[in-house]
Amino acid sequence: MHTPPLAVRRTPLVAVYGTLKRGLRNHHWLEDAAFLGEDCLTSATLYDLGPYPAARPEPSLGIEVEVFQVDARLLAGLDRLEDYRVRTPREGDYDRLIHATRFGPAWLYLYNRRVAGFPVIREGAWLPR
Repeated sequence: MHTPPLAVRRTPLVAVYGTLKRGLRNHHWLEDAAFLGEDCLTSATLYDLGPYPAARPEPSLGIEVEVFQVDARLLAGLDRLEDYRVRTPREGDYDRLIHATRFGPAWLYLYNRRVAGFPVIREGAWLPR
């Protein structure tokens, strides 16, 4: 298990790429979070699963993310939403790992399930249908 630096654990940043982005259906989970801005990550690739995207730790040309500063309560809520299991992260739908953003290290939820056959997004943003 990857343990982030103490500063990250105290004031975690989260990079979101799907339905948690501003204006989309799950953004209400972040309404109490501080929006820091947008960034482009080359450390992950998106897969379009239909109702939501999935990120995998694969190099890309740059996927668009929004970065938020959250507290422990908000992060715990996101963990529930994404089925991230702290003690057994590979067993849930998502794992969460630190990725570098222009705002500092941020958690990124990475999909644990199979993505074979789904459309790949190696650059830009996922758009809801």
